[in-house]
Amino acid sequence: MVIKPHNIGNIQIAEVTSDQIIIQSAEDGLDLMGNIYYQGFDKVIIYEKDITPDFFDLKTKIAGEILQKFSNYRIALAIVGDFSKYESKSLQDFIFESNKTRHINFVSKLEEAFEHFSK
Repeated sequence: MVIKPHNIGNIQIAEVTSDQIIIQSAEDGLDLMGNIYYQGFDKVIIYEKDITPDFFDLKTKIAGEILQKFSNYRIALAIVGDFSKYESKSLQDFIFESNKTRHINFVSKLEEAFEHFSK
């Protein structure tokens, strides 16, 4: 896992990349959030490919548990990926509603994540 720092004004953003899945469970999400918070970052960018596919199956409740923790600790999160491949209407609705809050964002490109974080 590599954490690449970015700065937009006074905002510290951690772009997290890996060659393997980083988040397999809600506990992994909490560990990542704690690591990021400890290092002084305000916001996190992670890639869809680095998250277990179970995250995108809302029946597992992994997405809800992880995103609730990020919200509770006020650490903004952007997940970058192609979400059109998921056919679940409930997931698409979940993504739409999450993006409305601007605290948790599902975006297709890294630049979109920076744009959301700079607002």
